[in-house]
Amino acid sequence: MRIEEEARKYMQDKLFIDELITPDKYENLAGQTAILPKEKALEYLALGMTSEAGEVAGKVKKLIRDGEDKEGFEMKKLAIASEIGDVIWYCAMMAKEVGVPLNDIMKENLKKLHGRKERGTLQGSGDER
Repeated sequence: MRIEEEARKYMQDKLFIDELITPDKYENLAGQTAILPKEKALEYLALGMTSEAGEVAGKVKKLIRDGEDKEGFEMKKLAIASEIGDVIWYCAMMAKEVGVPLNDIMKENLKKLHGRKERGTLQGSGDER
């Protein structure tokens, strides 16, 4: 039985490695792993998202503190990437919770950013620029 479980895990890992994951597909697959309190889902997800973003910041801080030797730098980049994955999970679950597909959020964000670029307002502050 153990060999079958290992083979199934290998095939599952292989699927995720070789297959293109779209935002919608990611949101659906990630949703299968969500365990959270339904009555406080939005609050839970917002706190989780900021917590994971803080972990990204912590890894970057340690990279600055400890320097960038070649071998250590590669390991630290992988650790940062792993934390970014956790942030993406929370983003996907938050999108699902507010009822707006992650794919739509990404498209609207790009429209907003490119509009700012065209208007020359990428720098500065405020949502309405």
